[in-house]
Amino acid sequence: MRSVLKTRLMQCGACATVASMALLDMRQQLPTQGAAVQLPSAPSLPALAAAPPLAPGLATIEVIVRSNDTLDRIFRKFELSLTDLANLRALDGVRRLLDQLTPGEQLRLIHKEGTLIGLDRDLSLTEKLQVRRGDAGFSADIVARPIDIEPAVAQGTIESSLFEAANNAGLQDATVLKLAKMFGWDIDFVLDLRGGDQFTVSYERISQNGRYVQDGEILAARFVNQGHEYRAVRYTAPDGSVGYYTPEGRSMEKAFLRAPLEFRRVSSRFSTGRYHPILNKVRAHRGVDYAAASGTRVQAAGAGRVRFRGQKGGYGNVIELDHGGGIVTVYGHLSRFAATAKSGARVRQGEAIGYVGMSGLATGPHLHYEYRINGRYLDPQKIKLPDARPIDASLLTDFRQQTSPRLAALNLPLNTAVATR
Repeated sequence: MRSVLKTRLMQCGACATVASMALLDMRQQLPTQGAAVQLPSAPSLPALAAAPPLAPGLATIEVIVRSNDTLDRIFRKFELSLTDLANLRALDGVRRLLDQLTPGEQLRLIHKEGTLIGLDRDLSLTEKLQVRRGDAGFSADIVARPIDIEPAVAQGTIESSLFEAANNAGLQDATVLKLAKMFGWDIDFVLDLRGGDQFTVSYERISQNGRYVQDGEILAARFVNQGHEYRAVRYTAPDGSVGYYTPEGRSMEKAFLRAPLEFRRVSSRFSTGRYHPILNKVRAHRGVDYAAASGTRVQAAGAGRVRFRGQKGGYGNVIELDHGGGIVTVYGHLSRFAATAKSGARVRQGEAIGYVGMSGLATGPHLHYEYRINGRYLDPQKIKLPDARPIDASLLTDFRQQTSPRLAALNLPLNTAVATR
């Protein structure tokens, strides 16, 4: 539970009010905005679900913002004072919080016969902007929305899809994506998953006012893929940096990702002899094709330099990245290139370099991905990726103390024996 943070944004003797908006999608957390001046603040209110009874004569309007809604439209609809709204938008540092409403968010308006008395907006999961009218005018404060964080463990077995199994185990989609990212250097979640694969996830479960809100961070996880077990644990270093490591202290982040797309179908694998659907003849297919919708983001498999960007024969629009040490990755049939991925530019692992298309010799939208070492074509799905750098030896004691309890939470019995890797 977090301490209350109260920041006085503005106080006005005229009939001015500060308003803001409440995001219902708890996966998004907006940064708090406001002046740095600390002044006495208005008393905080409980979260909307537990608001106390109002004084006689006051009424509350709870509005779910719809597409194209504006505060002007909302105030007119509920016959609230437009003078209050004008004064509200004139306050320094507040207008930017009011001019962009997001569909689905909630506003809580308190009024007396159309005169605005107060307004609440959730800035994030843990903070709320609260406006109240007082004897001297209106004041705005940022107050805490207390949350409870408890550890939880989820376990599942894949039958048809990872998302289905994880959802059945109680995990949100956002947590599934985090899980896939953690193990994405070792497992291709398009090509490698099999029925019977298993996972165990120790994670934070966040509730507010006694009600579940969302999943928090993954603390540790175990994934059993085709009989091999992989483990990862979250570690926060003394300098505040956070990462996921093997139980032995090796970073889960390797030099290359297994796949440059997330959760896409493999339409053609690496092969020395494949029948080409356009050329109508058998020829080597020296890469992996990932079928995906046009415009799907393509990311750099590893950090490197753009050595070629343009059109090249059957590849159509293609980007080639030079990663040093003779390693080159190739991304073909793109619809367009990312603006930052210019010839000669340096790119980071996971950075967008282009978007799926069907330029060149392609019968449908997909990405053609190649991995070469010193001009030799290798199967991107079978190459052994270089081991990641281990954690600094000076941090090993702290690492073990922090991660041992988290790893212990994974020791639930699995349904089948696995080989440890």
